Amino acid sequence: MPSLALATTPSAPSLSAGEPSREAAVAAELATLATLDLHGLRVRWRKLFRKEAPAHLTRALLLRILAYRIQANAFGDLDRETARFLDRIARQRRAGDKSPVLPVAETRTLKAGAQLVREHDGVLHRVTVVEGGYAWSGTTYRSLSEVARAITGTRWNGPRFFGLRDRPARGKAGDRA
Repeated sequence: MPSLALATTPSAPSLSAGEPSREAAVAAELATLATLDLHGLRVRWRKLFRKEAPAHLTRALLLRILAYRIQANAFGDLDRETARFLDRIARQRRAGDKSPVLPVAETRTLKAGAQLVREHDGVLHRVTVVEGGYAWSGTTYRSLSEVARAITGTRWNGPRFFGLRDRPARGKAGDRA
């Protein structure tokens, strides 16, 4: 099996023509990792982290940590804001705080001049982000939801309509979660 060259920074090296895709290389590395015994995982740990694996880690935990690091090296790690958020939660839990974890506020914003494109009922709609709102069909709207309502004639979550937010997860019986 070809060896996966792991990057030490969040951005992974580019692949030359003829090489397997980064996704395929990572998938192959993870498949190989899953076949290793405890000793093999400890050897892989030494190669990846350049130090001995903590003795108390079980095979399952070693496997998960190695798999995470391989994927993070290939595709990029957590951004600084997310890492800080998770560290804060961990500190609170260690201190005995059992309050529910609130989601991180969405901080991504669209810059003026950006265009959102959505096809609806066979018509391609282009919305331009402008200072203070969104321009569509000669009119400026204060929110994407207003634009989506103007396009469809029904109430919509604007960011979801334009693909800026994921659809809600489905429950077991196909109900919305």
